[in-house]
Formats: sequence, C-alpha cells, structure tokens
Amino acid sequence: MCKWKVTKGASAWFRLSCLSLPLLLLLLSSALPVACHDTHRAVRAPRGANSSSSAVVGRHVRSYNHLTGDVRKRKLFSYQKFFLRIDKNGKVNGTKSKDDPYSTLEIKSVDVGIVAIKGIQSNYYLAINKKGVVYGAKDFGVDCKLIERIEENRYNTYASAEWRNRKKPMFVGLMANGKPMRAKKTRRKNTATHFLPIPIV
Repeated sequence: MCKWKVTKGASAWFRLSCLSLPLLLLLLSSALPVACHDTHRAVRAPRGANSSSSAVVGRHVRSYNHLTGDVRKRKLFSYQKFFLRIDKNGKVNGTKSKDDPYSTLEIKSVDVGIVAIKGIQSNYYLAINKKGVVYGAKDFGVDCKLIERIEENRYNTYASAEWRNRKKPMFVGLMANGKPMRAKKTRRKNTATHFLPIPIV
C-alpha cells in the first residue's frame, strides 16, 4: 500500500514538473527580448544624446561652435611647416622660427563658427579682401571675419566669411616658400590652406 502511494505521488510530481517546465521556458523567452531591447537602447543612448556630432563624422566637415567673445592665444602651424605671422607693417607670411614674436596670434570668436585673428605683437588683423588678397588690416572689418573649420585631417581652415570667388570659399593659405596664396586659387582640400592651432602656455 505504501509502495503504491509513493509511486503515485512521484508520478504526479513528475507530470507536474513536466507541465511547469515548458511554462517557465515560455515566460523566460517572452521576457528576454524586452530585456535585450532595453539593454541595446541603453548602450546606444550616449550616441543618440549627441546626434549632432555623429552626423558630421566621416567626410563631413565640422564647425566650431564657440561662444561669442571666446579668446584663445595660438600659433598657427601650417601643413607646409610654417608658422603664420603678421609683421609690424601688416604683411602676412610664414616663418620657420617658433620663437618669432609676430607669429603669436589671438583668435577671438565674433559669431558662431566665425573668428577674428589678430597678431598680438603687430596689432594687425588677418584679413582677406574681395580680390582674394591675404593681408593685415589695422582695424577690424568685414575682411577680418573668417570661418574656422576643422577638416578631416584635424587641421583647421580659415575662409572669408564675407567674400567668395564664383560661389566658392576663399581660404588663408601659405605656399611652400612661406608666401601667402592668392585666396581665389585656394581650395578646401588643398593642404596649403590647413593650419594646426598650437596653444601657447
């Protein structure tokens, strides 16, 4: 009698376990996609929070969004291995000397993505006129407004914010001999127009 009761109880328990196991698996499988989906969203959340920066990665060019009034002291080191300088007479060219006092520049934001660059020693502004001539201006004006952008190679370009040549931007550039390029002949992808801003400690 006892043997029959034990066998019956074990059989019932076995059948109950067999029924419960698929139900448990079903519940777990239905909850798993939700958990995975939440985890996937959590991992991707930081990228979504900065969608503006992700939109410009790759071949797109990024623009600095400096606040108006931001001032930086820099040397602009060209891809041609020159430091851009503005001498006491307002002449713009390049120098190989890192200690040239006329190569110390003040870069000030005057609008979103637009800067004014002034030689601290000479007190002249870097400028591009309507004809594409790069020169030093004694007083700040429309020729002195430059669009500052960081390119794919992480160098910066500086284009006139006011003037264009046949609807194409005109850039500040230095030739292989250190002389300024005629801005009308410049192009964004031309490395002669690329500069690396070096902070001055």
